[in-house]
Amino acid sequence: MKKKLLAAIAAGLIALGSFGVSDAASREEVAAINVQTASDFQYWNDNSPTKQKIIEFVEDVTNPYSANYIPPEDRIATFDMDGTFYCETAPIYFQEAMFLHRVLEDKNYTAPKKYLDLAKKIKPKVYAKEKLTPKESKMYLEGLSAVYAGMTDEEYRAYVREFMETNEDGFTNLKRGEAFYLPMVEIISYLTNNDFQVYINTGCGVSTTHELVDGVIPIRFDRVIGTDIVYTSTGIGKENASDHFFDRNKEKIVISGKPFNPNLKTMKIFSIINQIGKKPVLAFGNSSGDSGMLEYTLQNNKYRSMSFFVICDDVERERGNLTRAKSDTALALKRGWNPISMRDEFKTIYGDNVKRSN
Repeated sequence: MKKKLLAAIAAGLIALGSFGVSDAASREEVAAINVQTASDFQYWNDNSPTKQKIIEFVEDVTNPYSANYIPPEDRIATFDMDGTFYCETAPIYFQEAMFLHRVLEDKNYTAPKKYLDLAKKIKPKVYAKEKLTPKESKMYLEGLSAVYAGMTDEEYRAYVREFMETNEDGFTNLKRGEAFYLPMVEIISYLTNNDFQVYINTGCGVSTTHELVDGVIPIRFDRVIGTDIVYTSTGIGKENASDHFFDRNKEKIVISGKPFNPNLKTMKIFSIINQIGKKPVLAFGNSSGDSGMLEYTLQNNKYRSMSFFVICDDVERERGNLTRAKSDTALALKRGWNPISMRDEFKTIYGDNVKRSN
């Protein structure tokens, strides 16, 4: 009770403007967001259709007298990360941006020539939002694991934490570890406070996601689902992992450097089945990579269910793309997903002191 009270007081201070909306929200300030009732929302415009739909849904399905009542154990909500509640426009996903940093800027690392050449070639394209060739995309994906080969999980996660302290490209007053969409964090807080089991179901690596959200997003640590990094043991040789006896005195587990299979599209459905075991009643995404869980949530659900689609249509506070926003909105409406307009519905995104720098 005391912990909830302190969190509520901190959230109230944010709302009053002593730090929150008027400044770039730090990780501590994001973590202080605490929405328990409909009146606690601070970062959505009053006329937001999304906020009203979420409030109505939650009040309906948590009412034991409602025909749509959902028991707490079945209140499953899944969220994509990049572009859904965390920035993916500066200029690309966190993990991909970290690859460019690792290869081109890390003075303590010498990248294999093929990845160095690739990074030099694609960086201008990435920053200009130009499409990569299939060959470039394939090698880029391989590099996301290859350039960390030999690192333990602890070393990799420490590297993620260091990268979180760098500044987001294209914005002022915003570090990569702070780039959370405040209105969407409010939704997550509201759901968890109403006994929803919230999971992150992302294409980003699991260890990367753990570090980004740890202590900030109010979900259990084991409710992060993402792309699995391929590990190996330093003493495994040519054995299969299922046959190998790991000797704790002689070996350590390290990143193999082998490409991983991204947790995207229909893979997200498989992840839900294997790691949650129940169908979500709410799903939130922002791209075609999330289509699997958005569609699966709405398919023959025994409970009332809804899917939401974040549209990056804000070109003043975010690096939105209006052409894509129009296409994404049309797709959402066609598929029965509820579009969320960042431009029209978010009172602030990262805090009003965060500005576009280009």
